[in-house]
Amino acid sequence: MTEFFADIPKLAFQPDATDEFAFRHYNPDEVILGRRMEDHLRFAVCYWHSFAWPGGDPFGGQTFQRPWFGDTMDHARLKADTAFEMFRILGVPFFCFHDADVRPEGASFAETTRNLEEITEYFAAKMEAGGPKLLWGTANLFSNRRFMAGAATNPDPDIFAYAAATVKTCMDATHRLGGANYVLWGGREGYETLLNTDLRREMEQMGRFLSMVVDYKHKIGFKGTILVEPKPQEPTKHQYDYDVATCYGFLQRFGLEKEVKLNIEQGHAILAGHSFEHELALAASLGVLGSIDMNRNDYQCGWDTDHFPNNVPEVALAYYEVLRAGGFTTGGTNFDAKLRRQSLDAEDLILAHAGAMDVCARGLKAAAAMLEDGKLEAARSARYAGWDRPEAQAMLGSDLESIAADVLARGLAPQPVSARQERLENLVNRFV
Repeated sequence: MTEFFADIPKLAFQPDATDEFAFRHYNPDEVILGRRMEDHLRFAVCYWHSFAWPGGDPFGGQTFQRPWFGDTMDHARLKADTAFEMFRILGVPFFCFHDADVRPEGASFAETTRNLEEITEYFAAKMEAGGPKLLWGTANLFSNRRFMAGAATNPDPDIFAYAAATVKTCMDATHRLGGANYVLWGGREGYETLLNTDLRREMEQMGRFLSMVVDYKHKIGFKGTILVEPKPQEPTKHQYDYDVATCYGFLQRFGLEKEVKLNIEQGHAILAGHSFEHELALAASLGVLGSIDMNRNDYQCGWDTDHFPNNVPEVALAYYEVLRAGGFTTGGTNFDAKLRRQSLDAEDLILAHAGAMDVCARGLKAAAAMLEDGKLEAARSARYAGWDRPEAQAMLGSDLESIAADVLARGLAPQPVSARQERLENLVNRFV
């Protein structure tokens, strides 16, 4: 036990518990649609918000005081000890990290790399002793001032090179730890003004960078999935990886749509003007649904506030799309969420995750029940049933003149049919 989480018990599924340190809905061994709940949800705790974020916002500085905050390897090891203790208390099967979350910056790239390698081995020992697995690793290519104009898209080739070398070291660490995925977050891959931007050049650089990542994956024998995360307005004014559709078009342009999938975040979907379930459904339809960041935004704030999820109906619709797509393979549910600046206590960090895990469990069970009920899918199939007719399918291979002649010959005067939206919304509300 670490001092930070002293006296906090390991959480268990106790649906009738009066103590707040329990799961009311998350039962990892409950079988849903033939699969354990833990294996459906594949929960992961993120290192950055839980252990590296100091509690600042655009108008105020640090509010959290953590004993592991500091720039030495001793601080990094204490942070790891505390993190793995929290993973044990929550019983999560996975965790995620950026390189900058887990090791101090060195005086040189070589020293920084040694620091990462050392903490990677520290993680490996903890994982081998029964700790959780790594859902994915990634490189922080946006916080340091060198990346203020981007990483892969930077106008300075030396910064492109530094970013590429950094990604290599992070892929090596992820591979060493048996990571299920490797993620690229393009936090500053975009531009502020066209007055100093060469769009064609920057997108070509970004495409080449990602191609190098894929090539290196195969060279080292990394069996995980390469993921890209759509990130609108975070923080660049015009982002090259704005949403699922934009990312898919980018992948197609560079011939990477069979090599790379997407890590989709609820908060980013909202910032892009979409619903979370829209982005998930679109990614699934395009064959690029990989993993999810589960959080929520404050709908009164136009920024990525990264609240913990607490809206069961929203979560249920998200997991409905995940289940319709066949569920996660290498991906999972990462809580890319952070405490509010006024939530200072160790207990807050545990209970925020516990509550989010219960919300996800409730959402998953509702989604599974909707799928088993079958009425939503039956209504969807009925709406498109006309397209199952041979003559309708043949029309798609025809031409405008032939179709027009057929319309005239049959004297077609089709009338619209109700989409029954409100009735379907009522149906969903029976489950959530």
